[in-house]
Amino acid sequence: MNIANIAPHVYRGLCNASAALALDADRFVVADDEISVLKVYRFDTPGLPLPGEDIDLHAFLGGKEEADLEGSALVGDTIYWIGSHGADGDGNPAPARRVLFATRRGGPGERLLVPLGQPCRRLLDDLAGTPVQQRYDLLGAASKAPKDPGGLSIEGLADTPEGHLLIGLRNPVPAEGVLLLVLENPAEVVDGKPARFGPHLSVDLGGQGIRSIERHGDGYFIVAGPPGKGKEFAVYRWSGLPEERPRKLDVPQLAGLNPEALFFDPDGWLHILSDDGKDQPGGVKCKHLPADQRQFRRIALALG
Repeated sequence: MNIANIAPHVYRGLCNASAALALDADRFVVADDEISVLKVYRFDTPGLPLPGEDIDLHAFLGGKEEADLEGSALVGDTIYWIGSHGADGDGNPAPARRVLFATRRGGPGERLLVPLGQPCRRLLDDLAGTPVQQRYDLLGAASKAPKDPGGLSIEGLADTPEGHLLIGLRNPVPAEGVLLLVLENPAEVVDGKPARFGPHLSVDLGGQGIRSIERHGDGYFIVAGPPGKGKEFAVYRWSGLPEERPRKLDVPQLAGLNPEALFFDPDGWLHILSDDGKDQPGGVKCKHLPADQRQFRRIALALG
């Protein structure tokens, strides 16, 4: 597979880009794992987000604590978003991170995106009795720091041809491969009904975890990285069949980036966003910068 690229674009307004989707050929929406606000940008205009299009989720999610949003997926006309579901960095309970919710296109007089249904906060509880919970004790993993061995961290979300959601784990990574949970009824879940899980999948990424995953064509593209600390990242192409090992792609453009969000636009370009929370100009911490000076990078790849 030949890969051509254009130089990285720099966007401002947030720095911890963690999940994103194309809204159309001109615009994309981005989540930041440090704030519960979605921002909309134009592909052709690097810089600040579109004015008046921020989607503040604090009231909908019911609190000021960060939801640690890490993944997004489009199913029909609905965009689903998921939090990491893990503890905080010290292993303390972080219930605000246990969330799956949905947004829809806004109508006349509404924002571009508006919340849909209600947030779900019982995904892990609904895993009780499933083979994946019995085998890997993900509820127990959620009590550990997310980057510690055996800690829980969800970072990937993708749709399936059946309208299900694949929930990709960064951590833990068992010996047989990284885990993908299969949520079969996402629309019912954001309508307040219990989650129904199908058999989980294991994918061999060479010991790495999932940072982002998206379905494209007849398969999936995955950004993989260490389950804990580290900066060894890779992009994989996977058929979606559990018996087939993903194929690692040669993407030298990842050098120097912290890839956390991968998505395609309607023209078939692959976009990767870098979580630059620790790589701000001058080494200044993101939280110490005014919002209009916080930045993240985007690379665009044409796959031929």
